[in-house]
Amino acid sequence: MLTGQVHSIESMGLVDGPGIRTVVFLQGCALRCRYCHNPDTWTHAGGTTMTPEALVNKLSRFKTYFDSSGGGVTFSGGEPLHQPEFLTKCLQLCKEAGIHTCIDTAGVGHGDYDAILEHTDLVLYDVKHFTPEGYRTVTGMEMEETLRFLEAVQRRGIPLWVRHVVVPGLTDGEDHIRALAQYVQTLRNVEKAELLGYHLLGREKYRVANIPYPLDGVPALPHAELERYQTILNEILKGVSET
Repeated sequence: MLTGQVHSIESMGLVDGPGIRTVVFLQGCALRCRYCHNPDTWTHAGGTTMTPEALVNKLSRFKTYFDSSGGGVTFSGGEPLHQPEFLTKCLQLCKEAGIHTCIDTAGVGHGDYDAILEHTDLVLYDVKHFTPEGYRTVTGMEMEETLRFLEAVQRRGIPLWVRHVVVPGLTDGEDHIRALAQYVQTLRNVEKAELLGYHLLGREKYRVANIPYPLDGVPALPHAELERYQTILNEILKGVSET
């Protein structure tokens, strides 16, 4: 029997895709991003074991809200691509139930990305960095796998919402944001480009788990600074909807 590990489910989400959405956080992630605020999702262990059928039956209870708002279901994590068979089946069942599907991903998993994307309406693509050196610094890994996923998304013409976390001293500064904009302009089917500010909400999870916090001493990004960077990005990306 096919099962997956579900970390948590958030109903009535308003920021992870269009409309009212239910966000399903799956266990497992190979990346070790320096600003990650969910270290409890890294391992495949933990969470709740569910079948795709049981999960989608639960999600279908919110279909009235999805339909009235143009919403749907977003699969996040962790990294949802790290449970490819489970994710594929869940997406397929959602589509059969008439539910809009979205995956919130860094594009680093395994398996058949085309099978996953066949049932995906929207991809929220987390750009960790746009250079090999920067990507390695942020995630501890090379870029090849995320580029393989991105190529599959581009080939299928699936709409993209690009996201990028702005971290003081790591991914901030006007030059960095302008270079990010140039990178986004190389991508097709981008509907939105959104900057997210680094925060300290996950720091306590590291302490509880006895894991050294990678960005100890780095302050949260002020909201005014985030807005300034977003304005710069929007001005450059004339063809991308402003957030």
